[in-house]
Amino acid sequence: MGSCGIAAGAAGVQEEFGRQLADRGQEAVLDYTSCLGMCHQEVLVDITFPGGPRVYYGNVRPQMVARLVEEHVVRGEPVMEWAIAQESEGSKPVPGLPELEDLPFYRKQRRRVLRRCGKINPDRLEDYLATGGYAALERILAGFTPEQVIEEVKRSGLRGRGGAGFPTGQKWEFTRLAPGDKKYVVCNADEGDPGAFMDRSVLEGDPHAVIEGMIIAAYAIGADEGYIYVRAEYPLAVKRLYRALAEAERFGFLGEGILGRPFSFRLHIKQGAGAFVCGEETALLKSIEGERGMPRIRPPFPAQKGLWGRPTNINNVETYANIPLIFESGSETYASVGTDRSKGTKVFAVTGKVNRTGLAEVPMGISLREIVFDIAGGIQNGKAFKAVQIGGPSGGCLPDSQLDLAVDYDSLTQAGAMMGSGGLVVMDEDTCMVDVARFFLNFTQSESCGKCTPCREGTKRMLEILERITRGLGEEEDLERLERLARVVKNTALCGLGQTAPNPVLSTLRYFRHEYEAHIREKKCPARACRALITFRIDPERCDGCGRCRRNCPAQAITGEPKQVHAIDPQKCTRCGTCLEKCRRQAVIKE
Repeated sequence: MGSCGIAAGAAGVQEEFGRQLADRGQEAVLDYTSCLGMCHQEVLVDITFPGGPRVYYGNVRPQMVARLVEEHVVRGEPVMEWAIAQESEGSKPVPGLPELEDLPFYRKQRRRVLRRCGKINPDRLEDYLATGGYAALERILAGFTPEQVIEEVKRSGLRGRGGAGFPTGQKWEFTRLAPGDKKYVVCNADEGDPGAFMDRSVLEGDPHAVIEGMIIAAYAIGADEGYIYVRAEYPLAVKRLYRALAEAERFGFLGEGILGRPFSFRLHIKQGAGAFVCGEETALLKSIEGERGMPRIRPPFPAQKGLWGRPTNINNVETYANIPLIFESGSETYASVGTDRSKGTKVFAVTGKVNRTGLAEVPMGISLREIVFDIAGGIQNGKAFKAVQIGGPSGGCLPDSQLDLAVDYDSLTQAGAMMGSGGLVVMDEDTCMVDVARFFLNFTQSESCGKCTPCREGTKRMLEILERITRGLGEEEDLERLERLARVVKNTALCGLGQTAPNPVLSTLRYFRHEYEAHIREKKCPARACRALITFRIDPERCDGCGRCRRNCPAQAITGEPKQVHAIDPQKCTRCGTCLEKCRRQAVIKE
């Protein structure tokens, strides 16, 4: 089970399966996996017989379990009205049930990093080994020199999946060539972006893939010790990591003389306290050292002077999980997916106003339109698409005119956004883009460590301007002030947090400037989302005087006799929207 499944009630479903199987005296193996990516279908259950297809059920609740056990487990007849897909490789398929990979959610995905997630028990090393795990490490230790490993990674074209997109092989080479008898490998698992859960899902679903990637990196750069920096807010990921490390040591993949070779590597887990700035690599290193997580000026880069002043290689979870793939099939095969400058796949956490939320691993170069409409199923409730915020709180907001943009590092940067670690938030027509910029800037401003003046003071002043505009107090000069300040912060802040914090502001000014102008000049919020700029009134043609709005109004702002037209006092109205929600005749109008 992954965190999303547990949140949806997976533990209760599993318990009910155990009870139903015991009551019937039915022999069966009751096991768990992790997140399959379809968060919109949780709780997910799959049932299979030896040699038979794997049948998946979505949105399973405890009260559905008795029938699933009786019909499918006991009688061998799938419950077709609840089944959503099957995997029938080498077995007789269930007629009329689509294959899992043919579902619209999966059809355009290329699940390589996530290929084991939701398919194996992440707490069992044997499952990882049975699906080819640690074969890449064995192959490398048997016949590759460290320099050959680095060359292979460079040929693959893999770029860091943490956001900046720096070539991974080149970073490894810098660390290997840096002078020093002691070197470190560090995994940045401090995923703090609102709406992002890619790294968490990989750690929960396939922790050994990350560990194997780190061991290979250690061999390549000449390190004998490493750290996984993961935030304590991910307790399930931390628990599975500890177990995976113990199992890897027990089987000889970690520790002294790995697989009988003259190569040793020990791996530790460092739990972070949940500060967003600790995702910045120099701040992360300070935190591991036991100091306050604050960034420092670079150079020297961590590859030259990192953890405790020693050469250190830092990559994020997804980057390390890609490494075994390169050596399983070869760098040419790996590089055959993607674009000229962005190779492989990228995992996105797709959230917001879409019909199918979840984790989507797509080939680089796919368009935003394909992700939003083909994979995620388009916008909820038939609303119109407004924008997609890509790259986390420091990313950019792109409008519908950019939907056909190819998703790769360079195209996104040119469009005013960024790949980031993979957060992708979709917004509909009811979203105010000025308020969105305020929301993300509020996040980065509160997460600023305060070390440098541009970030500490600049983001604070920008936030004040945005709050003023959303309250209807904006001035004509605010747009110029906001834009100028955003560029100053972007160009002068000390670290990546400050340098990218203005992105939501700059991208919304670039693509949605008319919304800022409406707030300032007309004192209107076009999306009718900013509370200070909206009003509620009652349409006398539709109101039948039922009194539901009056009875539910928390501010007692509505008056009217039974079966008479009601009215809203704008002076008392707090614009909470309760009347709009309670009215059955659509007589309340929001303007």
